[in-house]
Amino acid sequence: MSVTLMDCTLRDGANVVGKGFDAEITDMVLDGLTAAGVPIIEFGNAGGIGAYEVAGFTQAETDDTYLEIVQKYLNRGSEIGMFLNAKRYRSHNVLKAKDNGLAFLRVGADAGDADISIQPVKEIKEAGLKAFYSLMKAYLLTPDELAEEAKKLEAAGLDEITIMDSAGTMTPDQVVQYTKKLKAAVKIPVAFHCHNNLGLSAANAIAAYENGADILDCGLMGMARSAGNLATEICVAIMQRYGEMKDIDLFGMLDFIDTRLQPAMAKHDYHNPVTPLDLTLGISGCHSSFLKTFKAVAKEEQVNLFKLICEVSAINQKNPNEVLIREIAGKLK
Repeated sequence: MSVTLMDCTLRDGANVVGKGFDAEITDMVLDGLTAAGVPIIEFGNAGGIGAYEVAGFTQAETDDTYLEIVQKYLNRGSEIGMFLNAKRYRSHNVLKAKDNGLAFLRVGADAGDADISIQPVKEIKEAGLKAFYSLMKAYLLTPDELAEEAKKLEAAGLDEITIMDSAGTMTPDQVVQYTKKLKAAVKIPVAFHCHNNLGLSAANAIAAYENGADILDCGLMGMARSAGNLATEICVAIMQRYGEMKDIDLFGMLDFIDTRLQPAMAKHDYHNPVTPLDLTLGISGCHSSFLKTFKAVAKEEQVNLFKLICEVSAINQKNPNEVLIREIAGKLK
């Protein structure tokens, strides 16, 4: 069993600032994600390529601006692509994605609307790009019906298909049913995209993983439409507990969020519900009463606070004393 990660911060997360992040934050997030080794990144505005011109998503940068920003990140090892709403499909946008070096376009349509998606999927493949797909509002169909739709899309040449819990309404037992049905129906990778409206995004991601999902969709700091996605950093932390996603630099990601992204988003009145420090306590089992010493030593020794807490806690969760903290800090330095 193996699972990988797609980060949707710059697409679904754009809903927290209107329709799309500005150029500065777009560049910042691409830098942070690629530096941490996130394997698949979806970026652009909230409505996907073409939404600026077709649907008036002018509370965002233009597609051309986003595509110009991404150029310096295309050779960092991450697959980077854009969303394409099937209802806003225009052939020239597929060519634009190809000409600007994107790895994929992810077509999206409501579950049951596969027929309007067949042509864009075929054109994406003809252009030499990977064709991904989002079964939006997957719960509109039964698991069996969704599996039949997935088979139709796979036959059109699809490379990956996503079960999208768009309203965050699914429970883990439902996720199990949908994931199992799609995994049995198709040979291509199956992804799961969870929203947190019932507070079940992490539980649903685990259910999807344990039943064969190949990819989990997430967003940094949980940023996404409505109640948000499962936070990318939380997903990585949980999956690393299961021995997965080991190639992603979690501590580098937490430092990026703490020092760069969190302050930038505070200016947009976005509150991070689980800070890197709080997440680290969950990862390590360290009690918050020890933080004063950890912070002082990390600052003095100029080491990553989050890694220091985890390294020390792996040795002594109950009563990590300053001598031990300094010893480990010295080794990290």
